[in-house]
Amino acid sequence: MKVVTLNQPGGLDNLMLEDADAPGEPRAGEMRVRLHASSLNFHDYGVVAGMMPTEDGRIPMSDGAGVVEAVGEEVSEFAVGDAVVSTFFPPWLEGPARLGNFATTPGDGVDGYAREQVIRPATWFTHQPRGYSHEQAATLTTAGLTAWRALVVDGGLKAGDTVLVLGTGGVSIFALQFARLMGARVIATSSSDAKLERLAVMGAESTINYQTEPDWGRKVKALTDGQGVDHVVEVGGPGTLPQSIDAVRIGGHISLIGVLTGREGEIPTAKLMAKQARLQGLIVGSRRHQQEMIRAIEAGGLEPIIDRSFALEEIVEAFRHQESGRHFGKICLSF
Repeated sequence: MKVVTLNQPGGLDNLMLEDADAPGEPRAGEMRVRLHASSLNFHDYGVVAGMMPTEDGRIPMSDGAGVVEAVGEEVSEFAVGDAVVSTFFPPWLEGPARLGNFATTPGDGVDGYAREQVIRPATWFTHQPRGYSHEQAATLTTAGLTAWRALVVDGGLKAGDTVLVLGTGGVSIFALQFARLMGARVIATSSSDAKLERLAVMGAESTINYQTEPDWGRKVKALTDGQGVDHVVEVGGPGTLPQSIDAVRIGGHISLIGVLTGREGEIPTAKLMAKQARLQGLIVGSRRHQQEMIRAIEAGGLEPIIDRSFALEEIVEAFRHQESGRHFGKICLSF
């Protein structure tokens, strides 16, 4: 089978496509999956670019979707031929958050899904949404579930709420889609007028170019009659958090998801305190959260936005495309 490995110290030029032996037969509680797709996330980029060191020879990619080829004894949830998609935190099946690192995350602490076949415990997967392609399903593991947990699980999103999303990456676009699916209003930011036009077509009620409107937090307040938004899906980190605090309403909710602008910086704590807002960090979600999200997707007919798909042997080109920032939505690997 084809497999991609990452030689240390990392860097895109150290991604190697190799031939490896097929994995054999699953043991009790396991299943063998023929993988057909993965999708790129900022976390994956951090690993392959060497910003998040891992073991030499690591197989990257945290998202994997494919078809069950064989099941071991004691596996009753899945059958041969089922379309499945991986989970981000395999040990976190349900309940409150219990993992604070990536030691068990495929593509980081353990080998991931940049390969054609894998044997893993059945609980490392869920069923795909009915009617989804493998590429569509592969977008859900990280980006889709992060947006779902931010707004629905942690944020308690309800119809009539107002949501602010930043940029046009996978999490932000999923957040827009979930918000609209549940009857919420959306305000969206981007540095590209062309991308803002696409966000408006997708249902963003108002859009802001943050380059021409650097004080966009104040603009968000003006768009909400001085009240601010109920939810902010904050993917930027310290460089954008002060504006997000300006934008949120008193008693609102900010989901701190990304660190695209850096890992450290000043936070206007007095302003956050005055807003009495809840600032909550999160990393993806549990297997139960993923199953609940998939039920909502099936009920509402939501379809992911895929910018472009690359072959497995084009993985370096895929990450170069991600680096460029030209994409809108998810970038996939299809194999």
